[in-house]
Amino acid sequence: MGTEHSKDKEQRSMVFLRKGPKLPAWEDALLAGKEPKSLLKRGLRYVSLSLIMKGMTSTPDFLWGLHEVQKLNLSRNQLVVIPPSLAKLDRLVVLNLGGNCLKCLPKEIGLLRNLKVLFVNMNCLKEVPAELSLCRKLEVLSLSHNCISQLPLSFTDLTNLRKLNLSNNRFVQIPLCIFALRSLDFLHLGSNKLENIAESIQYLVNLQIFIVENNNIRSLPRSLCYLSTLELLNADYNAIQTLPDDLYLLRRLRRIAWNPMDKGLHIAHNPLSRPLPEVVEGGLDVLFNYLRDKKEHN
Repeated sequence: MGTEHSKDKEQRSMVFLRKGPKLPAWEDALLAGKEPKSLLKRGLRYVSLSLIMKGMTSTPDFLWGLHEVQKLNLSRNQLVVIPPSLAKLDRLVVLNLGGNCLKCLPKEIGLLRNLKVLFVNMNCLKEVPAELSLCRKLEVLSLSHNCISQLPLSFTDLTNLRKLNLSNNRFVQIPLCIFALRSLDFLHLGSNKLENIAESIQYLVNLQIFIVENNNIRSLPRSLCYLSTLELLNADYNAIQTLPDDLYLLRRLRRIAWNPMDKGLHIAHNPLSRPLPEVVEGGLDVLFNYLRDKKEHN
């Protein structure tokens, strides 16, 4: 009986241990006497550290001593602030802070001069520090799902930026600084409060994907038709009634697209004036021929 009783007690203890809170990976490593550097993974391109979904409300102090790290993923935690110590990781190339509770970014982020990719999506940002523009090597920036309504003018210095996601924010107009970013090939401004697209859109001469779905846009500017590199134009769920006659100049648009993932022209769920709804149903060639004929007869 004594042996069975002790076995039963041991089994209950094991169940309790299994159900107990699991130690975060870094705490587990440190309690085992391991060096923090043992958490680093050395790949072919980057020295990386991933602390995804660790329930962190603040960053562990040892992190800022890992000067070798080039790719850092702190996404999907509950971080409220990133300390100025971030500047110590000056070799960072990729930084993912998505899915946290950040209300601001430290000005010291501008000292990450090697940074090429930055994700700060799904946070609580209301503004972006002007110092971010000092990250001149930045190529990919996602600020989607925040509360941002404007960008600093200094963003004009981000001349290497190719992909910019500003969707699900509070922009009423496209920030002027964006029109200076001539290297942009991807621009997502969906689910904001845009009422128009400025004629200056024509300066984004390398734009291939332009998404402005789910806004309050009433018309597309004629200058948009001069973006000869455009392969995807998504203007679904707006208030568009007419289309510019020169739209047929966008020859890289291959179809009227209905699937959000497809390239082409997305113009569904707009109050298009007649006969445009029927013309669009006929496909892109029918639409382009209609617009071309309309222009010739005007």
